[in-house]
Amino acid sequence: MSTITWITATRYHDISCGHRVHGHESKCAYLHGHNYRIHFTVRGKPDAVGRVLDFSAMKSRLCMWLEENWDHKFLAWEKDPVMRRIHNATLGGIADIAAQSVVWVPFNPTAENMAEHLLNVVGPRQLKGTSVKLVKVVVEETRKCSAEAYK
Repeated sequence: MSTITWITATRYHDISCGHRVHGHESKCAYLHGHNYRIHFTVRGKPDAVGRVLDFSAMKSRLCMWLEENWDHKFLAWEKDPVMRRIHNATLGGIADIAAQSVVWVPFNPTAENMAEHLLNVVGPRQLKGTSVKLVKVVVEETRKCSAEAYK
């Protein structure tokens, strides 16, 4: 009887990103940002070379998604009335910068919700056509604070 061996591989990527946590009882309710470190863990069976997924493929499929979509952007929850008022108040050239800088997301942008979104929405889309699954995402907001979503 053979045992199925599943192996994981992890790669992290650093981005700078702003957010505001709607409904927060303290200073995280203000506009602010972090230098995030986001860890992606994929699981699969090793290929003929012995890899779950080449680290360069993790970079191109997952890390570059972060670069293109969230790095140096401001994550705003689409239901946040404060962010809507700020966004709608911009005029002239500022409106162009705001339109390019703000990423409207379907969740309140906590580290927990960011991790869950990356795990369940972004990961499956970005890894389509591979034989691996994204099974864990860790979003480090600071060196002391992180959130983890896993399957």
